[in-house]
Amino acid sequence: MHSNEMLQTALIALHSFDFSYYETAKSYEDIFAMFHSGTFPIYKEKYIVGYFGNKMMYLESNGWKGMPATEEIFKIENWLVC
Repeated sequence: MHSNEMLQTALIALHSFDFSYYETAKSYEDIFAMFHSGTFPIYKEKYIVGYFGNKMMYLESNGWKGMPATEEIFKIENWLVC
């Protein structure tokens, strides 16, 4: 993951709050298209989200964590895609 350019680009966007290349997802297909292309959507302008081994995971300072299935995760307005 350390040399993954797509992850580095998402991290830079998140930490600089420069979401100019991102937009609110229009559908869940937008989110999964990013997963399948190897890019990383952003959740709630707070977390980078990846899809590994059929599991959605978000990145925290101490590593990847499994994403809990809460009501918030299903609100499409919480997702940014590019």
